[in-house]
Parts: sequence; C-alpha cells; structure tokens
Amino acid sequence: MALLSLFKRTQEEAVSSSFASETNLELEDFRFFYLYGISNNPNRTSGDVQAFNNLYQMVIGRVGGVCIANALHPYFTINSKGLSVWTDSFIKMAVNKNKEEMFSNIKNERAVYTMGASSAFKEMHVWPDSRLSFEENPGFSKYVPFIIPFLALKSEQSTNWDTAIKTSKITNGYATEYLEEVTNAIRFFMPAPAFILGFDEFDGTNPSSMIDKFVSCKPMLGML
Repeated sequence: MALLSLFKRTQEEAVSSSFASETNLELEDFRFFYLYGISNNPNRTSGDVQAFNNLYQMVIGRVGGVCIANALHPYFTINSKGLSVWTDSFIKMAVNKNKEEMFSNIKNERAVYTMGASSAFKEMHVWPDSRLSFEENPGFSKYVPFIIPFLALKSEQSTNWDTAIKTSKITNGYATEYLEEVTNAIRFFMPAPAFILGFDEFDGTNPSSMIDKFVSCKPMLGML
C-alpha cells in the first residue's frame, strides 16, 4: 500500500533541502499546529482573510506563519504523494516570486499569511491507522472529526492556546470558557453544531497521535 510510507518525513525533508539555498527559512523552522473538533460537515473553507487572521492570533499569538484557510477531515490532510497540508503551504511560499519578502515578513515582522489548501487535498486518503473510518467506528459518521491547520514559525514563547488553557477555569477536565471562545471564532466558516475539542502539534513520525485525540473523546461523545 503506497500510503504506508506517506508518514515518513523523508519527502518533507527533501522538500526542505531543495529550497534551503533559495530562502532564509526552511520547513524545519516551522511547527505544524492544528485545532481539532467535531462537525457534521468537516471539509470547509472561507475567503474571510481577516477572520482567519483573528483566529490565528487567538490560538497561536504574535508569531509569524500561515493560517491555512480550511477545515479538513484528518484523512484529507495528506495527499496521494505523501505531502501534508502544512508542507504544501510551505512549498507554495517557497516557489512564490515574492518568497524572500514573505519569509522576511514572517521572520522579522511576525506576518501571518492566509492561503487555502491545494486541490490535491480534496480527496480522501485513509491512513494505515483507520480508526476514524465509519466502518471501524460508526459513531464518527455522526460526530465527524475535523482539524484546522496552522503553519507557525518556531518560537520560544508559548502559544496563546497554552497560555489561555493554563489560566482558564477548568470544568470536567476542560477549559470550557476558552473552548467556547475558540468555537465562536470559527463560526464564520464552521457553523453549529461544529465545536472545538482541543489543540495540538502534528507529529509526522507519529501521525496516530492525531487519531488518538479523537478516539479519546469517544466517551464524552457518547460513543461506545
């Protein structure tokens, strides 16, 4: 199965090195963050750049990067060539004729660019870890997982999400007030009943950790 190798970061490392001599930032200078939640229609997008910028600032903070203007089911985040939606966004900047200006703005001005995922991410590619499939977990046909990806420049400062979670009131193990704020912030393109469950960093060496996030929420969702 071709997809068995798509999680190996060799391709992404090759992408990074091929552009390294032409730019002042490499793929390894970025972190692959994502919000994750539940919806009845996960794959959505919007052209509201300001709303995406506001969402990025709320969750990531004053760090340069890219807000990818899509919500995607996890099985739509890696294309048939094994490239992730985060790597795809880096490539689009690296081949842009204004790449030097874009990378400089991200690094020095903390600029945030908004761009949609390429058309290659409109097709589902079920991972070797198939726990989100309807066949394996029928409940995910009603409570459909989605993520909203962010490509953020590495920084020593904590994300706004981490800071807010530490200072928010915790109810039943969740920072409910902040989660409601973030859920409200996605309403411009993710209408109810969509809601946010959490935030994490994608690990290409252990992609199943993303699946774990949703599976661990099954009891809360009333799924057996």
